[in-house]
Amino acid sequence: MATTDYGVNHPLAVKAWSKKLFVEALKQTRYEQFKGRTGTDSLITLKDETQKGPGDRITIGLRMQLTGAGIQGDGTLEGNEEALTTYSDNIYIDQLRHAVRSGGKMSEQRVPFSVREEAMSGLRDWWADRLDTFFFNQIAGATTQQTQANASTSTSTDTRYSGNQVALAPSSNNLMICSAALDTTEASLSATTTFSLKLADIDRAVAKAKTLNPAIRPMKVNGENMYVCFMHPYQTYQLRANTSTGQWQDIQKAQLQGGKIGDNPIITGLLGTYNNVMLVEDARVPPVASSVTSSTSYRRAIFCGAQAAGIAFGQDFADGEPAWVEELFDYGNQLGVGSRLIVGLKKMVFNSQDFGTIVMSGYAPAV
Repeated sequence: MATTDYGVNHPLAVKAWSKKLFVEALKQTRYEQFKGRTGTDSLITLKDETQKGPGDRITIGLRMQLTGAGIQGDGTLEGNEEALTTYSDNIYIDQLRHAVRSGGKMSEQRVPFSVREEAMSGLRDWWADRLDTFFFNQIAGATTQQTQANASTSTSTDTRYSGNQVALAPSSNNLMICSAALDTTEASLSATTTFSLKLADIDRAVAKAKTLNPAIRPMKVNGENMYVCFMHPYQTYQLRANTSTGQWQDIQKAQLQGGKIGDNPIITGLLGTYNNVMLVEDARVPPVASSVTSSTSYRRAIFCGAQAAGIAFGQDFADGEPAWVEELFDYGNQLGVGSRLIVGLKKMVFNSQDFGTIVMSGYAPAV
C-alpha cells in the first residue's frame, strides 16, 4: 500500500505550519492591531519599496503646507512665487535572525514534549515580543531601550531592540510632563515629583496635536477620527485611583466609554475612549530613560496619531512574515529550527520634530 508522508524537513509542512504560527503570534501584538497598509490613516504605515527591489533604506518625504498670502487683483504674481518646503526621514532595514537547536536524539528522548514543536512555538512568541519591543521603544523615543515588558529600567542601546535603528528622543515640542507647572522637560522629574497622568493631560495632548505644525492627524478607526494613548498598567492604576472631581471616577460614570470602537475585537486592552482618544494599556510602555533619572517610578505614556511610525520589509517578506528553516546537524542527530526577517521600524521625525507622537511622562510607581 502506498502512503504519502511529509517528514520533518518537507517544505510544505514547514511553510504551512510556520505561517499559521506567525499569524497567531501577530494577533497578540499591538504592532499588528495598529499596522495599516500603504495608506496614510493608520498609526504604523507600511512602506513597500524595499519589498519590490534592492536597497536597505527608504527615504520618506514631507511637504509642508504653503503659507503665502497670494496676490490680489492684477498684482504681479511673477517674482512673488513661494518656494516649497520639504523635509525627509528614512527607515533602515536589516536582517534579524534567531534559532533553537536540540541537544540530540537522546536528549529529546528524555522529555515528554516535542522539541521541534516547542522550538517553533518559542520562536513564534519571540517574534511577537520583539516586534512590540521595536514599536514601543521607537514611539516612546527610548534612547536607552527596555528589552522586555515590565522592565523597571531601560539601559540597552542595542538596535536589535529598537527596530534595527536608533530610537530618537522625543522632540521638545512633543514632550509633556504631567505636572501642575506644565513642565516640558524630564529633568523636572525627581524623587519628590508625584504628578501622575490625568485626563487633563490627555486633553492637553489633543489640543497640542491639533495645533502643532504640522498637526498630528487622527487615525481612521471604524470610520471615526481617533487618536490613541498607550499607558503602562502602573499609569492606569494612578489614573483610576484619582478621586478628584472631573477625573477618572467621575468621567467613568458619564462619558468614558468604548462605543463602536470598543466593539472592535482587534483592539484588545482598550480601557475606553475619552475625547476621541482610545486609552490602551500595555506593559511594554517603557520607563523614563535611566539616563534622565535614576528613579524607576516614572513612565512615558505615548499619545499617537496617524503615520506615527513606519515599517518596511526586505524582498521575499511581502506579508511581513519571517522565513523559517529547519536543518539537521551531526549526521541527523540534532535538529535546528531557525527564522529570519529583514525589517525596519521607525518613529517618523521630520525637521527634528516627531510627526505623530506626543510623550507624556509622569509618576507611575510599582504597585
